[in-house]
Amino acid sequence: MSKKLIYGLCFLFAVLMMSGPVSSAVAADTIKIGATEPLSGTFKDIGERYLDGVLYAAQVINESGGLLGKKVEVVPIDSELKPDVATRKAQNLILRDGVKFFCGGTGSSVGAAMAQLAEKQNVIMFTYGMDAASMTGVKCNKNFFRPGGSTDGRSFALAELIVKMGYKKIAIIAQDYSFGQEALAAFKKRVAKISPATKIVVELYHPAGTKDYGPYVSQLIAAKPDVIFTPNWGNDLTLLLKQGRPMGMNQKVFSYYINDEVTIDALGNDSLMIGNMGAEIYTLSIPTKKNEAFVAKFYKDKGYYPTWLRGKAFIATMFWAEAVKKAGTTDVAAVIKAWEGLTYDGPAGLWTMRACDHQAQVPYWYTEIVAKTKYFKHAFEAPKGMISAKAVEVPCEETGCKMK
Repeated sequence: MSKKLIYGLCFLFAVLMMSGPVSSAVAADTIKIGATEPLSGTFKDIGERYLDGVLYAAQVINESGGLLGKKVEVVPIDSELKPDVATRKAQNLILRDGVKFFCGGTGSSVGAAMAQLAEKQNVIMFTYGMDAASMTGVKCNKNFFRPGGSTDGRSFALAELIVKMGYKKIAIIAQDYSFGQEALAAFKKRVAKISPATKIVVELYHPAGTKDYGPYVSQLIAAKPDVIFTPNWGNDLTLLLKQGRPMGMNQKVFSYYINDEVTIDALGNDSLMIGNMGAEIYTLSIPTKKNEAFVAKFYKDKGYYPTWLRGKAFIATMFWAEAVKKAGTTDVAAVIKAWEGLTYDGPAGLWTMRACDHQAQVPYWYTEIVAKTKYFKHAFEAPKGMISAKAVEVPCEETGCKMK
């Protein structure tokens, strides 16, 4: 072997030896969090807005000196709204890059699969929008957290509002999967408890992504309800209203996500939406100083508002960061212990992470869609009050959660 070749190999070895510690040092200075959202397909706009909120939280954290002195890096994961795709991509990040933290807001089926993966691989998965109550109920596990709402809390909040407003006949319709089924079950349970005289006159389910709502709208109209309740979201809410109103579905609609600005704008006719009401864990119009400051800074930084999904994802990610900060380490067991019982005072009020099921206890904010606001040229939300976390709480012993 020539001396030139030997010198060359030695030089290459030295370079490789030096590059290893540098790469490790860079990795050691970064806390990665995988954001699992549908970034393609029908619900792409939902995933992108959730991701935007997580990215902004990382920006705020990093501008403030980082988390435990380290930079937070968000790794987008296109779940395609498929549980197997989400878990496969997350598994790769765990094995290849040692990622310990994951989040997501779209698709309770995706969330349930990610929760199982988190438990198996001993990482943490948290959600700000996957609301099926079972995820912190019978399917709960120590590695899954929900710093956000649930179908129980949200359905209870809207049931309380509808009954308080004096409506006696209610039609209910939802997407036919775990989220929609659990949302309607919780709503019926609460209505029966607080107002036995109030009747559910029709109960309908349809596939997620339905294009023709004619058959469902006909049944809704035939039942002659006073109001309609639906947990529908995204394009399923848009089409229900867009096709239903011209057919004569004129009732006031109470929905989880009525304050979605994309849905309102997509309707192209404010009259289809004005008067409808909703309940959310975060709304742009929350009348608190902390929220006003958050909205102002976000708008200054980004040039648009932290509406709905962005706000929920931002607050939940900041809550996660508080747990890591309290733990003083990224060790998963330590972060789990630190998050249990922790309270975060953010733009949407006090959020407390219950230890028994890892379900945050949060207030819900009521909104009504009105013709004019300071936010958009089209119709948008106006604040209509709040219901406390305590008022919609499900006792630990009733959740079905048995944390191991």
